[in-house]
Amino acid sequence: MASSDSEINFSEKAATPMDSSLETEAGNLQSVRLDEFGKLLVPTPTSDPLDPLNWTNVQKYTIMSIVCFSYFMLTYFTTAPVPSFTLLQVQFDATYSQVNWSFAIPCLGLATAPLLLSALADIYGRRVVMILGTTIALISTGCTSIHGISFEGYLVARFFQGFGIGPSANVGLSIVNDISWEHERGFRVGLWAMSANMGTLVGGLVGGFLATVDQYWIAYHVTMLFALLLVLECIWLPETLFPRTLVASSEQRSSPMKEGDVLSHTSMDSVKKTKQLAWLNFKKVPGLTHPKPYVTAAQFCMVWSYPTIVISTLAYVFFHYWWICSLLTMEPAAYIDYKLQVQGLFFIGLIVGIVLAEIFCSGRLSDWVVRRLASKNGGERVPEMRLWLGYPAAVTSSIGLIVWGLSIDREWHWITGQIAFFLYAAGLQVGNTVLSTYIVDNYPEHTMEVITFYTVIINMSAFINPWFINDWVEASGYTWTFSTQAIICTFGILPTYFLLQKYGPRLRR
Repeated sequence: MASSDSEINFSEKAATPMDSSLETEAGNLQSVRLDEFGKLLVPTPTSDPLDPLNWTNVQKYTIMSIVCFSYFMLTYFTTAPVPSFTLLQVQFDATYSQVNWSFAIPCLGLATAPLLLSALADIYGRRVVMILGTTIALISTGCTSIHGISFEGYLVARFFQGFGIGPSANVGLSIVNDISWEHERGFRVGLWAMSANMGTLVGGLVGGFLATVDQYWIAYHVTMLFALLLVLECIWLPETLFPRTLVASSEQRSSPMKEGDVLSHTSMDSVKKTKQLAWLNFKKVPGLTHPKPYVTAAQFCMVWSYPTIVISTLAYVFFHYWWICSLLTMEPAAYIDYKLQVQGLFFIGLIVGIVLAEIFCSGRLSDWVVRRLASKNGGERVPEMRLWLGYPAAVTSSIGLIVWGLSIDREWHWITGQIAFFLYAAGLQVGNTVLSTYIVDNYPEHTMEVITFYTVIINMSAFINPWFINDWVEASGYTWTFSTQAIICTFGILPTYFLLQKYGPRLRR
């Protein structure tokens, strides 16, 4: 199983307690370095200036900004056309359910890309995969703006849009992990998670205004944004894949850990790292044992045998996250009597919920909760400490779902729907941060593998939802459809997280 530093057997590594193994490595350093709270720095520090963890905060947050913009675009391009669904119906002579497929198909691309491209990021580096993926997304987006394109051709282009930007999920989070100490991870993962949620909502807001011109301008402006992202990646996104194990071993003046048969006798001076690599690196990053290109699919299958990852991911995706797809795709139908730009403005409630939740209740609060609980647990951090914020997040989102369904069927004032959107989005943002940090904290040495699993599952759920949600609403109405979703959210998440907190450490061992 490939990790970001060396090839290790997943089953053997996973059986090692998280904190004890990592802190042992850090404790072996001749000069022990502590974080701002007096704890050993995790992962293992080095003195190498090419180590991404040693870069300045300006460099780190420049990288964070690009990674977050990329993840923002992953969802932005999927929802920007939503307000123009009625225009697409006319363009392609299609039903509303058929046009809904144009939301589902790119999610299939987003689910496929991590399985095919993740291993390449562990072989040739994060940077080249991000750049090539954005190039594919840019070209595909340009194709969606072609006048006279068939509905089938439009769906194919939408698939490759998703396939191209797909690496911004798992590869992007691996970059965040590469530049972050463990005690910073919650806050930065929160920013990263907020980027995707914001992209989902801002896409609908902007798309509503552009749809007043025509549906083609939605494709034009998304093409421009992908071009901007490509420029930023080419100029300001350095390579962050770093041979930490090899460098740390060298600094401890012990023989380097065996890295296959490649670097057992290689001088560290001859090993090119991060910023020393080629501008577009198509050679294997030295200092690491590299996985086979097909290994990601095998790893995806292996992760199914790790219950804490599987249970938490499936619970969040199908009990909590899934219903944002319902809200997004049914919003134009629910507010069909309003102008397109007004339909776009109705996404503001969701946007405000995401932003305020991240500022007050997400990443930093998650880190604070873990520190407080760890201090009461003899200083030992346990991943399940992350789950406490998941309870109020699920309940808050459930209230939002019920209120929105009622507001549509009973024709309440539009502000009621905005309050409902705010509540759902706030809970979604907190829940996303909880889940993302929890699965990474379970196996931080396997960030790429667990995030790939999460990315595939969450995008497959988004692919499935548009195929049935319109029929469900037509059969049951908004009130019962979204109240049922609220029941699933609350009574699915709460007992699942309770059981994980009780049995998670045992399952992990």
